Order: sequence, then structure tokens, then C-alpha cells
Amino acid sequence: MGVLTRTPLVDLPAQYDTMRAEIDRAMAGVVESQRFVLGPPVGAFEEAVAERVGVRHAVGCANGTDAIWLVLRALGPGRPDEVIVPAFTFFGTAGAVWNAGLRPVFCDVDPETFNVNANTVRACWSDRTRVVLPVHLFGQMAPMAELLELARERGAHMVEDAAQALDARQRTPGGAIACAGASGTAGTVSFFPTKNLGGYGDGGLIVTDDDALARLLRRLRVHGGVSGGRYDAVGVNSRLDSLQAAVLHAKLPRLTQWTESRRANAAVYDEMLAGVPGVRRPRVLSGNFHTYHQYTIRARERDRLRDHLRRRGLETGVYYPRPLHLQPCFSELGYRPGDLPVAETACREVLSLPVFPELGADGAARVARAIRDFFRAG
Repeated sequence: MGVLTRTPLVDLPAQYDTMRAEIDRAMAGVVESQRFVLGPPVGAFEEAVAERVGVRHAVGCANGTDAIWLVLRALGPGRPDEVIVPAFTFFGTAGAVWNAGLRPVFCDVDPETFNVNANTVRACWSDRTRVVLPVHLFGQMAPMAELLELARERGAHMVEDAAQALDARQRTPGGAIACAGASGTAGTVSFFPTKNLGGYGDGGLIVTDDDALARLLRRLRVHGGVSGGRYDAVGVNSRLDSLQAAVLHAKLPRLTQWTESRRANAAVYDEMLAGVPGVRRPRVLSGNFHTYHQYTIRARERDRLRDHLRRRGLETGVYYPRPLHLQPCFSELGYRPGDLPVAETACREVLSLPVFPELGADGAARVARAIRDFFRAG
């Protein structure tokens, strides 16, 4: 019997092998300088990201969850003010809202894109809504034009959670191209190691065109201090360290190439899974540039399919197995099963397939053939 060939969901060692010298050189430079906290690599990386996204300011912080908390803290709303959050996303988005002293109000999502839209947001709006927090899930932007129009009509801030969507783009109604994070009051990014641009530990960043907001964010990330021992606000200790910034800056020039590889792998899945009964492929909205942090299908008999793939050495992920409105820690908000049916159904059906850049067309085809075999046998 031959050795089973394993395909991981993410292959970080393979990525490191492609740029070992650049990474090692960047890290060695920080160690030699001994400037580990807010050293020169942090400012250089912030400037590079701001230019790439098309905004005036980028403010590094400790992680993507802190990025959301810092923005909400800087904007100043408090309980019982409400923030509209998708029910189908990573817990950190809602956790940041809660820890900022605000009430998360969960809304349902589109069944084909997994993102919120104006209809799902409008359905849970109240006179206490102060912030709309769409998540650009899996690397595709939510429909920002309609969301921005709704928020502006009703006087709410738009804070984009672009943790999974750095470099995602969208054509605006006027024909311009907007990057994820650049359209609202602010956008937040995560550099968790498995992200499309991942560090070697935690890291996050906020992008904004608001000069005053950027100044306040830079203070809040260092406890709220200004200088000379003076504190105008109570912040937190949430800094992007120099080692992470150096690694991320070294990797940034490869991001376009990695994104194109992800998109090529996704195209293989799109072609080979077309028409497979029991599988719904992700839909890309017209005008969107999807960066495929995840390639997530909806599958009948998801758990059996996942076991079938695991037996063939093919790793998959379930993002996310439980909707946020039904998490025990939010029980006091009063949600019940059935309140947000699209999110609840998605949690039972979603399956993320390997799509990392080094997978290649042959690797994606191997996964797709295994999925077709499962439904053919069934």
C-alpha cells in the first residue's frame, strides 16, 4: 500500500521555503537594531499598506480584534448604543463590540456570498444603531455602495472588518475601484499567520482617511498617552511589534502573486465542481475582485463529505460551526434558534477547501475529483 499523500488546508512551511532569505534578513535587521517596539519597520509597513489600500493613514496594532475595538473606542459610542454585526463570521468581531461596551445586534447574511447586504442590515436597524460593521468574509467584499447609502441616510458609522480581505476590491457605481477597508469611516485588517498576508504571530492594522481618528488611534494603542506622561484618554497596550512589521513588509511584495495563485486554484474548483449535485459553489458579485482567503462551498451531507476527504488525506475547514447569535456568552441578548435562518443553515453546510497559493492546479483538481467521487458514489 502506498503512502497517503496529504494536502493541508494551509501550508505555511511551503510559503516560507519560497522566501526564506528575505524573511531571515528582515528579522535579523530588527534583532541587530534592538528596536522591538514601534521601531522603523512599523512606520514603513504602515505607509506601504496605506498606499496600497488608497488611504492616508494606516495604524498598526496587536491583532485584528484589537483593531475593531480601537476604532469603536475612538468613535465614542457606548451602551446602550448598538452595532450591527453579521451572525455568520469569526467570534472576534462581535467580541470586540461587546468589549467596547456596545450591544452587538446580529443580522442574517446572503446565502450565496455569506456577506451582509442592505436588506439584512435594514431588517435589524433600530434608533440605537450607531455603527454598521460588515465583514468582507472569505476574501470578498460586501456590497458597499448600498450599505454606505443606508448608513449615511441614517447617520451611522461604517467600519469595515477586512480581516480576511486585504487587497480585495470592488467597482463602485461611478466606475472607480475601492479597496476593502477604504470606503467607510475605517477598516480593520488581521495578520494572523494563516491570512493571505500573515505574520509570524499576531498582528493587526486600521486604515482610514480621517486625520483626527488616526491621531486618536495612535494614542489609544499606547494606553492613551500623548507625551511626557500625559494621558488624554484611557487606551490599551496594543502595538504591532517591529519583528512582525518587518516580516509583513518583506512579504507584502509577494501578495499580488499569491492572490493570483489563489484565484487560479479557485477557478479550478469553479470549473470542476460546476453541476455537481449537492455542492453550491461560492458566488462572486459583479464588480468584485475576490481574494479567496477561503474557498467555501455549501455541501449536502457536509460532515460525511469531510470525513471522505480526510480519509483521502485532504484537509478541510468548517468556518463557522455555530452562528454568533446562538453563542452561549450572548444568551442575554435573547436570540433563539430560527431567528437568523440563513446563518444557521450555513453553519451546517459550509466547507472550506484548500486554496493556498502553493496548492497549484493539480492539487485543487485532486480535491475536486474527490468531491465528485463522493457525490457519484452517494
